[in-house]
Amino acid sequence: MPELRQDVFKNSWVVIATDVELKPRDFPINRSGGQHVIANSFCPFCEGQESTTPPELASYRRDGTEPNTPGWQVRTVPNKYSAFNPEGTFYSQSEGMFTRASGFGQHEVIVETPSHDLEFHELPVEQLELVFKMLRQRYNALAEDKRMKYLQIYKNRGLFAGASLSHSHSQMVGLPMVPESCRVMPRYYEENHICLMCKVLEEELALGKRIVWESEHFVILCPYASRFSYETWIVPRRHTEHYGEVTDLEISELAKAVKRLLTTLLDKLENTSYNIVFNTAPVNVDYQPGHHWNMEITPRLIVTNGIEMGTGYHINPVSPEIAARVIREKMGD
Repeated sequence: MPELRQDVFKNSWVVIATDVELKPRDFPINRSGGQHVIANSFCPFCEGQESTTPPELASYRRDGTEPNTPGWQVRTVPNKYSAFNPEGTFYSQSEGMFTRASGFGQHEVIVETPSHDLEFHELPVEQLELVFKMLRQRYNALAEDKRMKYLQIYKNRGLFAGASLSHSHSQMVGLPMVPESCRVMPRYYEENHICLMCKVLEEELALGKRIVWESEHFVILCPYASRFSYETWIVPRRHTEHYGEVTDLEISELAKAVKRLLTTLLDKLENTSYNIVFNTAPVNVDYQPGHHWNMEITPRLIVTNGIEMGTGYHINPVSPEIAARVIREKMGD
């Protein structure tokens, strides 16, 4: 029986349309094929092509190698085709009913490996740890710029997730405004004097049916109001507002969890496209308690349709209870 579920984090609704486990080929995108970005003979992210990108902002390298030369393990560069301009300041102006703002912002690319043919989930755990440490380093570096108000870390993998290059990479954008979605958790804390994510995590662990995997520092779950089929969240047990506060020990555990989860999802869902999004607290604004960072991993199995565009109600044909059971059993194999 279909049902509507309220997403307490985004203050919206999701339609859970079925309670039947669908097979990968039941999804429209998988039936159409073509999940992968078309390969190009030239890749600016490959080792040896450092001169074709803007000068690197940070890197982990082998001893004795110079910036912007081969020998790197993880490399961060400005996005050459950014929609944002890192120069100047942010301003906005109104003209009657219409408001516009300057396109200020910082957009960076984190190249996760010098090896073109290695997918993110195929990287050794030690390499994944370097990636997550680089994300932490760049997060904290951008947070020092008082013009930045929100830092968005994300990853697009595959054609239907919006990737334009197949070489494994993540991105980070520093924005001069705080997204409206960041208002929900502080509002809940103000009204209830408890972190919304901590409360949800407590209830999910008590119920168990949407829990995929647990470790000392992290919980993987399929959220109650999943917008996407097989949507999974990785949530730190420790109440931490900013990704920049993650410890080396937590990064080590996070790398293992991400590798295991992505390997399972891509095997189960026939190498689907996916997005990874980090939700974290704003920076350089008046402090509001209640934020709790987490990672969302969303397989892209269905294209957005008219009802979602018109109402904002996502239709998910796989319940999170079924998705959690399927992933949990697959991870246990």
